[in-house]
Amino acid sequence: MNTVYRLFEGIGIELEYMIVDRSSTAVRANADALFAGVAGNGACDYTPGLIGWSNELARHVVELKNTTPIGDISGITALFHEQVREINRHLLPFDCRLMPGGMHPLMDPLRESALWPVDDENIYRTYDRIFNCNGHGWTNLQSIHCNISFADDEEFARLHTAIRLILPLLPALCASTPFVEGTFTGLLDNRLEFYRNNQKKIPLATGHVIPEAVFSRDEYEDTILQPLYRQIAPFDPDNVVQFEWLNSRGAIARFDRMAIEIRLMDIQECPAVDCAVCALVIETVKALAREQLSTFALQRGFTEIELEHQLLATIRDGCSTVVSNEDYLRALGIHDRQSVPALAIWEMLTLKLLPENHFARPGLQTILSKGTLARRMVDSTGPSPDREQLIALNNSLCDCLQENRPYA
Repeated sequence: MNTVYRLFEGIGIELEYMIVDRSSTAVRANADALFAGVAGNGACDYTPGLIGWSNELARHVVELKNTTPIGDISGITALFHEQVREINRHLLPFDCRLMPGGMHPLMDPLRESALWPVDDENIYRTYDRIFNCNGHGWTNLQSIHCNISFADDEEFARLHTAIRLILPLLPALCASTPFVEGTFTGLLDNRLEFYRNNQKKIPLATGHVIPEAVFSRDEYEDTILQPLYRQIAPFDPDNVVQFEWLNSRGAIARFDRMAIEIRLMDIQECPAVDCAVCALVIETVKALAREQLSTFALQRGFTEIELEHQLLATIRDGCSTVVSNEDYLRALGIHDRQSVPALAIWEMLTLKLLPENHFARPGLQTILSKGTLARRMVDSTGPSPDREQLIALNNSLCDCLQENRPYA
């Protein structure tokens, strides 16, 4: 019998990192060889303890995740870092190591992409046939997924409503993808720009990225999932991908494990920062769900269209985005301001919700004082970096990951 986790009792964190050459930082499709070395030929996952390894669509990506839901993530940072170092040890014979960041700044996916060759290959082949997965939005994107449990419709309604509200602000905290194929595009979160456009063939797959305002499992099924299944059915006659994970909105309900998965956070430079931003997001969602910042009635009134408008601004400007929707500010507990920089909102929430001795405070400090990782990357290289500068940046990020320290 599956364990039932009530609201916030079960948290799952998933962190995706890419495998790169130790000197050139070019992507290396060695994940299948990595898993074969620790778990045998054909393996696609490995579970040495609470933190397990698993494959992703691209052969240069490895995902780390806690294999059992936990209610307190304060001790998980060191466990993630331990497994990062262990993977790097196993990658040494390939002259490779893990690199953080939501997108590889130099990768050409049309030339360098390689899809996972075993296990879920039928699912992956179907995705590739329908969407053509050799692009940035498929093989050059790494993220943090944060799963939060709920037990019934009432808990789902509060959790889903709270998560919808904070989705537009996540790039202002987590953007780490300013460069595409060596060029600063002017956007600070290119991963999300590709993410929201990579399934246009099936428009209901991502919708407006912000999920629709629904408040029960039946309403979710009728409003989001069944229309999506009907839209993709002509392209998927064998029903290979018509499951709830086909939904690619910025937060998706996983009724198979009674959790909502938040998907809009770019991976950061190390587990200490990854877990810190997750902690702040979780505490913010808790405060909203418990009506500590605003009433449920106020929170539930925002449409996906108006929340998407705010999201597009943070995708472009990251922490510099100015939030000027007064109703939205009131929903976040800000009543005396007509406009607030997005990063200042996160600073206010940190001060309000995280005690001074909270484990996440050090990991958040660099973001709150110097800006998102994307902002710091551009500040480091300038807006027109050459290839050698970006390789040096990549190697610095790899060092941050190995040493579990912020990029400052």
